[in-house]
Amino acid sequence: MNAYERKQEAKRARLEAAAERAREKSNSHYKRADLREEVSGIPLGQPILVGHHSEGRHRAAIRRADNAMRASVEASKRAGELEARAAAVGTGGISSDDPDAIQKLQFEIDKAKAYQDAMKAANAKWRKEGNKAGRQADGSWLEPPCAPYQTSNNLANIKRMEKRVAQLRADHASAEAAGGENKTTSYQGVCDLVENFDENRLQIIFEGKPSAEVRTELKSNGFRWAPSQGALAAATEQRRAICRDTFP
Repeated sequence: MNAYERKQEAKRARLEAAAERAREKSNSHYKRADLREEVSGIPLGQPILVGHHSEGRHRAAIRRADNAMRASVEASKRAGELEARAAAVGTGGISSDDPDAIQKLQFEIDKAKAYQDAMKAANAKWRKEGNKAGRQADGSWLEPPCAPYQTSNNLANIKRMEKRVAQLRADHASAEAAGGENKTTSYQGVCDLVENFDENRLQIIFEGKPSAEVRTELKSNGFRWAPSQGALAAATEQRRAICRDTFP
């Protein structure tokens, strides 16, 4: 397990722990919503006795139970969201942040190419046996074992992954050329564009928080505001052009 994978596992563990805390909080609130007589002191089914000395206590008990139940539902919803996020960690494909991304992508490329060859061979065998795609006398449509869309989609996926590998190799070459140090370019004193090789991020650094208009424009192009670093960051090389277009 490399450093990135350990980081992913730590993230999953944090989310699972947060989900467990939210579940416990939900259960705690649920218990406080209990209106049974042995808990609230109010007989089950007893209506509010308007004007009676118990009216205020009765209404307060109902109010507390209602608030507790709402809090329990909200905490339960939050726990579900955290559990879903924990389950999704590591399922989004191969991240460019992974130091083994190129090797993992190459493995997937090789697997996809082998599948492509197998599909082509199956179709060739089918045609060699005298079969031909087309409409039959009964109106049905005869197709080869692997439909054209299957081979074209798989080929497109291969090309997409090969393009990613080429981009990652270029990024690594850029990092090596820079000696592993971050590269900063200033734009008219408005922002600094930082190629952060350690974080595998392209960052736009501002003095203070940029306007909502600027943040919206950049976010629409893949950047996200990181308050801890005072930066808008994106993970892809192509985002560099956005800053140049916005701050020529």
